[in-house]
Amino acid sequence: MKAENILVIGGTGKTGRKIVNQLEQMGHNVRIGSRSATPAFDWHQPEQWATALEGMEKVYITYQPDLAVPGALEAIERLVKEAKKASVKKLVLLSGKGEREAELCEQVIIHSGLDYTIVRASWFNQNFSESFMLEPILDGFVALPQAEVQVPFVDTDDIAEVAVKVLLDATHNGQIYQLTGPRTLNFKQAIETVAQAIDRPITFVPITVEEYGQGMRQANLPEDFIWLIEYLFTEVLGNPNNSEITNDVEKVLGRKPTDFSDYVRRTAATGVWDVAVKQSI
Repeated sequence: MKAENILVIGGTGKTGRKIVNQLEQMGHNVRIGSRSATPAFDWHQPEQWATALEGMEKVYITYQPDLAVPGALEAIERLVKEAKKASVKKLVLLSGKGEREAELCEQVIIHSGLDYTIVRASWFNQNFSESFMLEPILDGFVALPQAEVQVPFVDTDDIAEVAVKVLLDATHNGQIYQLTGPRTLNFKQAIETVAQAIDRPITFVPITVEEYGQGMRQANLPEDFIWLIEYLFTEVLGNPNNSEITNDVEKVLGRKPTDFSDYVRRTAATGVWDVAVKQSI
């Protein structure tokens, strides 16, 4: 198999770092697209992009913080132009399942004239261990809106494996895959699963989106982050289509997606949810 030159934008993130590891183990030439890499890639400094794209055949794209935020569409449009100038052959875009704004960005990729695959992902399992839900779990008190909505949480290991497969295999060109886990859970059930695995009680309280936003503001979180979280809870989780379970992980990988319980068991063993860990932070 010929080694390919692949730029992984967001190569230190939840999915990106796993994609980088897999591609490097397979012998491909991987360039990490991040602000700390050389050459650097920063979504806010488009003048850098040509250097990061130079010599690359394929690009995996994750947009930070999310394709739904203002400015994302213009950034994706500009990136596509730079990619074409750099003679990139294929783009793989990580998108959000059920995000209308993200679908506008997808259209830019689809009509780019380049080979492409769109990977739409449901909510990540890893939001419970690597993102905004970690600290409340450590505190033993989780208050979330949309408490009863059924979510087919998907594992970032599965997303990364799918992304590697579609980057390397031309049979996936022109496809849109929607990645979910094998079943749905609501947030209360998910938190109960974590609590059982770590053998520690976690109180779960359902609240409104407005109350959640007020809490984030009281914690002095950035306003753009608050906007994004409110958007995700309202527009994405509020969309009944997002409870749909697909078989696209199995279609691409030939195996069932990771179950939330397996993710929780694996993650609990790392100690990330141990209270002692928080005390040492």
